[in-house]
Amino acid sequence: MSIRSLFVFVVLTIICNLTYAQNGAAFFKGYPVVAHSDTLFFIKNKLGSLSAAERAERTSAKVEQLAEDLLFVSDSLITERDSSLIAIAYKGNVMMSLSQADADSVKMDREVMAKAYQEIILNNIDKYKKETDLTELLKRAALGLLIISILGMCIYFLNKYSNRFNAWLRVKLHAKISGFKIKNYELINSKTEMLIIRKLLNLIKILVIFILVYLTLPIVFRLFPWTKPWSDSLIGFVLNPLKNIFSAIIDFVPDLITIGVVVIVFQYLKRAIKFLATEIEAERLNINGFYPDWAKPTYNIVKLILNAFMLVVIWPFIPGSDSGIFKGVSVFLGLLISFGSSSAISNGVAGMVITYMRPFKIGDIVKIGDTTGAVQEKSLLVTRVLTFKNELITIPNSAILSGNTVNYSSMANQNDLIIHTTVTLGYDLPWNQIHELLIDAALASEGVIKEKQPFVLQTGLEDWYVCYQLNAYINNPKRMPAIYSEIHKNIHIAFDAAGIEIMSPHYQAIRDGNASTLQNTVVMTKGES
Repeated sequence: MSIRSLFVFVVLTIICNLTYAQNGAAFFKGYPVVAHSDTLFFIKNKLGSLSAAERAERTSAKVEQLAEDLLFVSDSLITERDSSLIAIAYKGNVMMSLSQADADSVKMDREVMAKAYQEIILNNIDKYKKETDLTELLKRAALGLLIISILGMCIYFLNKYSNRFNAWLRVKLHAKISGFKIKNYELINSKTEMLIIRKLLNLIKILVIFILVYLTLPIVFRLFPWTKPWSDSLIGFVLNPLKNIFSAIIDFVPDLITIGVVVIVFQYLKRAIKFLATEIEAERLNINGFYPDWAKPTYNIVKLILNAFMLVVIWPFIPGSDSGIFKGVSVFLGLLISFGSSSAISNGVAGMVITYMRPFKIGDIVKIGDTTGAVQEKSLLVTRVLTFKNELITIPNSAILSGNTVNYSSMANQNDLIIHTTVTLGYDLPWNQIHELLIDAALASEGVIKEKQPFVLQTGLEDWYVCYQLNAYINNPKRMPAIYSEIHKNIHIAFDAAGIEIMSPHYQAIRDGNASTLQNTVVMTKGES
């Protein structure tokens, strides 16, 4: 076989390997006959009791054994034909036999196929003998030493000039490097930055040296037939992963296109829903029974559902999604989220329920539990309330859903809000005078609606005093503390002017049997013993 024919054979073998790697098991090439780390040809069919794999293994062993024969004569390797087989034999020892089925499997004439295989075996043996000739080995050893010497010189000069380059770079960059800052915080000072640059350059030098050594070793190993498999292994460590990555990328392209189409469709669907939500929130689009403040949370819920559905659709197309590791990590993350976010999920569900219950909106004055103030923020998990003392209180939504909420703003905006306060006074004071004084005090207070008459309710007739409840109308619940203070001040002023002491008396009665309780009462006020 000529050099050109051998080169064509090698190229065809490489192309077949790449094609087979890309197409998987689309076709079966057969079992390779390998001698001295070279693949000679393939055997696809069995012969007699021998399988194709056994035939390939036996032929490989006989070729390598023949190459070790010091008295080998190439003219003695001949082809012999009988009625059904053509044998390639050496001095009566059959190397291999070829049947008509072997010829049909490669679509060649059986005699032409036998001659081609004979020539391939002769070329392999001749190449091996030349490579193992003492003179050739000495030449190759000298060439190997030369290559190693060149490698050593390259490493020496690389190390020498890299050190000089580092010194020159430190001098040049010393005045220019000022460290790395984020606003006013110095994350890396100039000294540390210079150290990082020096370490990075040393790392690059080590990487270059490693690449040079890694490229040199296969060349040296390939000089000798015994170390040639080592060379193939070193090259395979790099080429096989690259070939696998390239094949995986080629195979992933259709799935990637599918994923891209699905993502684009869902993106435009979410944009359309967001547009509708924006129109509803801006009250340009009205839907009966659907409030504008529902638009944004509803969009967020729909977006979450669409994203989850999109992930379900593209999941089978993600590389490695059907692997055991991928499934194990997915189950672990699911369990982690389930056990670690139970309270967050309950708050999230409560937040959605509160959104559609509409008990309050941003800016409303509310009372949630013991907290009274203006609603500052409504989120999926918590609600934040700014109290009258300028305190920002964060309340979990689950606590709001399980308790009572008082909204002062909702009624104040519609029918005005009624605020009330209570005083307790003795039975000896005229109730009509008390009513008049309380109503006058309310009307004199700033913030109370004058158009709606305040009123007084007597809410209790206790053993020693009467409970008078003053009710007044206001329309600005944000000023409730100030209005309450103003009403209490005016009540104090009005009762002082009328000579009435605001106290709750305690009565002790001494009965003589027939006298009225009112005529024989000794009044003991608070502070008397």
